[in-house]
Amino acid sequence: QVQLVNSGGGLVQTGDSLRLSCTVSGITFSNYAMAWFRQAPGQEREFVASLFRTTQTYYADSVKGRFTISRDRVKGTMYLQMDSVQPEDTAVYYCAAGRAILSSIRNPEAYQYWGQGTQVTVSS
Repeated sequence: QVQLVNSGGGLVQTGDSLRLSCTVSGITFSNYAMAWFRQAPGQEREFVASLFRTTQTYYADSVKGRFTISRDRVKGTMYLQMDSVQPEDTAVYYCAAGRAILSSIRNPEAYQYWGQGTQVTVSS
């Protein structure tokens, strides 16, 4: 059974740092594309970052230079380090895993497995 469990969200202030975690079980990292998405109230789910074939990283322009995606293969955990957070980063953040190809890694429909989501709220 595949399971992704999000953790690490919370309330932070503008400019703070926060690290989200996604503990993965039931799949092998190297066989799946892994990603973070976010969804703000009233908006569609939005691509944040992806880890493709375990070493290639891709970011949305809005977070490039501020967020870092990584994984710990031994712990079976993926991370999203969020630095210099801004109020527009406020959203529910979801981790995802799927057999996505490179051209589709920014598309949420390419991912078959999802975490439950964790709320990140950035106050100004």
